[in-house]
Formats: sequence, C-alpha cells, structure tokens
Amino acid sequence: MLIKVEEFEAMRLKDVEDLNQEECAERMEISRQTFQNIIDSARKKIALALIEGKAINISGGNYSRNMCKFKCSSCENVYEIKYEEDRNTCPECGGKEIVCNQKNNFCHRQCSKQALDDK
Repeated sequence: MLIKVEEFEAMRLKDVEDLNQEECAERMEISRQTFQNIIDSARKKIALALIEGKAINISGGNYSRNMCKFKCSSCENVYEIKYEEDRNTCPECGGKEIVCNQKNNFCHRQCSKQALDDK
C-alpha cells in the first residue's frame, strides 16, 4: 500500500503531535479542507493495509524536508537542521556567526533566515 509523504506527515502532525486540524494545515501550508482530504486518504490506506495484511510503502508526493543548510563563519562547519530548530548557534563550536545558504537555491520558502544573511 503506497502512502504519500504528505499523507504520512498529516498523520504525524495530527495523531502524534496532537495538533488540531487548523494547526496541521498551517504547518503543511495547505487549506484545512485539503488537510482533511489528505488525512482521510492516509487513514483509509493504513486501515486497508492492516486489515488486508499488506506492506506499507511511504514515498512520492509533494513535500519539502524543511531542512536548511547553514555555515558557521567561526569554524567553517556546514550543517543541516530542521527549519524550526535553533539557527543562531553552531552545533559544532557554539559560534554565533551563522550564514544561511538560502541563496544557493535549495530553500524554496521565504523565512526569517534572511535576517541571518544580513549579519
């Protein structure tokens, strides 16, 4: 049974993180109705897979990893962290001179990371 990554993420947000439907839709940057359609589809597929004893394969779909690349100017460490994690401190040396690699075209969203580029 094929579960799209966005279906998997919808279930994770709703059922594991216990977010309400509005919060889930906001995190996924979709409408509430679209979120509802995605989670309904995911739950039906999971139920069918369990009842019919089928394997669950998670892949495909439209998604972003929400991982961002940063470089520490102090120690030259290049690292990836989740979008929501602390972007102001290097995990290697604790340095505060962090540069966002948003300009390298791997990040497709506008975010507060731009402020780091200006430092």
